[in-house]
Amino acid sequence: MKFGEQLRSSVIREYQWYYIDYDGLKADLKRPSGRFQPADGNGNGDSTQPGKPPRREWTEDDESRFVSKLEAELDKVHTKQQVKAMEISRRIAVSEREVRDVVNRLNERGLGQEGPSEEEFMMLEEDLSDIIADVHDLAKFVQLNYTGFYKIIKKHDKMTGWHLRPVFDTRLKAKPFYKENYDASVVKLSKLYDLVRTRGNPVKGDSAAGGSQGSFIRHTTKYWVHPDNVTELKLIILKHLPVLVFNAGKEFEEADSAITSIYYDNPDTWDLYEGRLKKTEGAEAIRLRWYGGMQTETIFVERKTHREDWTGEKSIKARFSLKEKNVNAYLRGELLPAAIFEKARKEGKKSEKAIAEDERLAREIQWSVLKKGYKPVCRSFYHRTAFQLPADARVRISLDTELTMVREDNLDGVKRSGDNWRRMDIGIDYPFSQLPPGDVVRFPYAILEVKLQTQLGQEPPEWVRQLTSSHLVEAVPKFSKFIHGVACLFPDRINLLPYWMPQMDVDIRKPVTHDFGIKRLEHSTTTSLTDDEDDEYDSDDEHRPATAGGQTGESSAAAARNGQAAVRATDLEDQTADQPTGEDTYLYDSDDEDDEDRLEEARRVGGWTYYQTRISTSANAALRGTWSLLKALAPRPRSTPMPRNARLESLLGSGEIQQRRFKAPKGKKIYVPVRVEPKVYFAAERTFLSWLEYSIYIGTIAVTLLNFSTKQGNAASFVAAGAFTLLALMSLCYAVVIYLYRSKAIRMRKTARYYDKWGPSALCAALFVAVALNFAMEGKSRHVW
Repeated sequence: MKFGEQLRSSVIREYQWYYIDYDGLKADLKRPSGRFQPADGNGNGDSTQPGKPPRREWTEDDESRFVSKLEAELDKVHTKQQVKAMEISRRIAVSEREVRDVVNRLNERGLGQEGPSEEEFMMLEEDLSDIIADVHDLAKFVQLNYTGFYKIIKKHDKMTGWHLRPVFDTRLKAKPFYKENYDASVVKLSKLYDLVRTRGNPVKGDSAAGGSQGSFIRHTTKYWVHPDNVTELKLIILKHLPVLVFNAGKEFEEADSAITSIYYDNPDTWDLYEGRLKKTEGAEAIRLRWYGGMQTETIFVERKTHREDWTGEKSIKARFSLKEKNVNAYLRGELLPAAIFEKARKEGKKSEKAIAEDERLAREIQWSVLKKGYKPVCRSFYHRTAFQLPADARVRISLDTELTMVREDNLDGVKRSGDNWRRMDIGIDYPFSQLPPGDVVRFPYAILEVKLQTQLGQEPPEWVRQLTSSHLVEAVPKFSKFIHGVACLFPDRINLLPYWMPQMDVDIRKPVTHDFGIKRLEHSTTTSLTDDEDDEYDSDDEHRPATAGGQTGESSAAAARNGQAAVRATDLEDQTADQPTGEDTYLYDSDDEDDEDRLEEARRVGGWTYYQTRISTSANAALRGTWSLLKALAPRPRSTPMPRNARLESLLGSGEIQQRRFKAPKGKKIYVPVRVEPKVYFAAERTFLSWLEYSIYIGTIAVTLLNFSTKQGNAASFVAAGAFTLLALMSLCYAVVIYLYRSKAIRMRKTARYYDKWGPSALCAALFVAVALNFAMEGKSRHVW
């Protein structure tokens, strides 16, 4: 969908007159007042097109008029955003007083006195739901207008040749309507809504995130969330689960949600990276984590261990706390685990069993770091909003935003962490603009983790199932911040990439699949306006080969590091326009690549460039047509078209389903997770033994024909026996080769074809030929024909 259509179809009634006048600005760009552009020496005007009048030049007066109108639009949007944000803040404050008043009346009622009625709680819940809807609408309004400004500036620079974006970026920073942070409002609304939903009796328990967690086992699924959907997702979740605050004793601050982790690995062998990527049994990840700013004194030393499903065990994360001042001594082996937990034993706050487990963990991690040469290689930083009932871990949902990966190593001669366990030149000052591009990767999406503790046979709550199947999230199984960070930050040292890397440039936003989201109780405030005709300059839906935003290789890694532009990209064109392409990048194959825009650019340039591009695009079209014709004429099995069922139509729509094939960059490999269990080995052995069994049967037939012939020296029996013997030997050799191939593929966890497409058919055909040959030879010897 083109942005003009998207804007017209997404208008919220309350904000109807405050959106950017995208159509008006676009119309101004089409009406320059300068003289007509002259034709070049080849007779091609700079923008002359067949059947269309030549374009005029864009003058300084045109630029001044356009900039003035753009400034007016920016003031309009910024003012409306500021007014609405203040209104929401006042409404939240009023609702907070009303909720506190009702709850106090409930708690202070005496014997025989009636407390607040159910009607009062229902009214409060309606008010809070309305405020939640207002926050949602404001976030959508801001996001849509920011996209509009981004689009119109890009269109201006492309159509006029005047570069307005650097100047207008300064104006946007002066009126940053798009930088409104709704986290504080979400936390307040969560507390109030939880009080009202539980009728003044919220679940009590430890609400400190991180401090009380030791070793725990959960079933975790991970999803990517587009930045446009983050606020809506938070508002949906808070209606079912309260925000799990990091420090319940004080007012919410942005630093309270910051989480930073330092990942360790051997930079020579990358044992931990490859183990976690391949999900081998017992693969570990070692990291040091802290919550809040750099002044935090408590550091958690963690080890995550992967367990295969067939072992009957679950992957587990274990950790213990350590004072920041003792971290370097611990990692160098100067501070022994016994000394770390000596104070805990004296205080007696933890049981001896728990202390012994922590001490054993500390010994094992310390031995691994010293013995295997683990060093800090990568830092991950993000702001986490966690949703969970206090003291109830059955359902825990966390949303990580502003995810950033930073180099911590000293491999290239640059002193980052030095001899310290972490670098000290950065803190939690996202987006870490002081760092060079080669040291940082800003991830373009938020990460949603759904962690469930359900007993055998239990289903997750219905609202969780609806959330995870909605258009707001994109499932990415086994996604890892550590794996992604290492793959992007060390393109020259990492040759094995995770499966999601080639798909980083694909827009993960999807159409609404079912009735799920934020709604007002009484009426909807969304309206659609009439659709105007599109123009030839609106290239929002063009398709071109794109490089991956999180890919490796020199150019692709640089593209991933320049993350903020990708975060705000709104379609495929925006996500890939500023990313370099070249031989080191990898593209997705696309038969429907749009050559029209490239030809249009060449026509404006004129001369030999136009003719060369015209020949190239015509040749591409001819090749695609020839290939389609050959495929249509080639004799091959044809699939029977089946009507799409209701579920697929709700997910994919009724249009044509497009498929893309991804390729790894030169010298790299994409690792696709392969699940290998002991029964896979047994299945390969059973298949091999089955082939041996049939080979023995065929060999027995050959021996019988040879030794029990009715006539000595019968040539027919000898030829038939030879055919069966040859078939038995070929079957034996084929079985051995296939078994060795499959066994190696299983050991190496390769995505090989474990089904046999041709073997059984070839065996049956050869057996048929041997039997027919025997029948023919024997019939001839008996003078039947």
